[in-house]
Amino acid sequence: MPTSTDPPTVLITGASSGIGRATAKELAGRGATLVLVSRGEESLEEAAAEARAAGAAEVVVQTADVLDEEAFRAAVDATVERFGRLDVVVHAAQVMAYGRIEDVPKEVYERVVDTAVHGTATVARVVLPVFRSQHAGHLVVVNSLLGNIATPLLGSYVTAKWGQLGLIRVLQQETRDEPGISISAVQPGGVDTPIYAQAASWTGSTGRPPPPVYSPYRVARVILSTLDRPRRVVQAGLLNPVITAGFRLVPGVFDVLVGPLLQRLAIADDDVPPTEGNVFESKPAGNATEGRWRSI
Repeated sequence: MPTSTDPPTVLITGASSGIGRATAKELAGRGATLVLVSRGEESLEEAAAEARAAGAAEVVVQTADVLDEEAFRAAVDATVERFGRLDVVVHAAQVMAYGRIEDVPKEVYERVVDTAVHGTATVARVVLPVFRSQHAGHLVVVNSLLGNIATPLLGSYVTAKWGQLGLIRVLQQETRDEPGISISAVQPGGVDTPIYAQAASWTGSTGRPPPPVYSPYRVARVILSTLDRPRRVVQAGLLNPVITAGFRLVPGVFDVLVGPLLQRLAIADDDVPPTEGNVFESKPAGNATEGRWRSI
């Protein structure tokens, strides 16, 4: 985080729900100036009210989809014009789909991947020139444990997060010429957010976070610790290294176990027809900081 006496100016994508919304509230507690960005204004206004109540210096709402570069650029330009600088960007926007690759419609699959990969590229194209002009700035991208491993029924999300992590590593390499710029990936495991219930699904059920399930505020505090002490890739889940080691060191055993475990622990076992969820448009009624799962 910036060390000056002025409150840092922080832009958060995906700020209307889940980890993005929790991060806004945690940063508000530090007195940050916040620019909250997501597709739907109604939920953003709710998040903004929470941030103001938590102590934010100022909160601005900007509706934009990270796949709409013109709209996102307008949000960043307005931020710099109003506050004079942009210190931090936390990129948490993401959508999800459940189903076998052969079952998930092409348009849904591509939207999930595009949101992570092309959306992150949009953020980088717009934000990095601002950071370079300031000779300072920190971009934190919320990636996932699924950026390191693979599971069935989440092929679009796995592809999205592997691609996103690769892009993050490239960005880290390409900004080595500017020591004041930091780029970090934070990789949560299961988190109690609405993304699972709002996901598209072609499994006959909605999803749920696999245990151990963490509070989004706990992940937000990991993000803040990363801003305080920049690192390349940060885990936000105690079992993440163990699971990743199993995937890499004993892939045959991992593949035998992951399907049944995922079906038992990460599928809600309710009864829902095929749904596009919130993949193509915001669903304000389902947005919140936390989901409905017990977390630690």
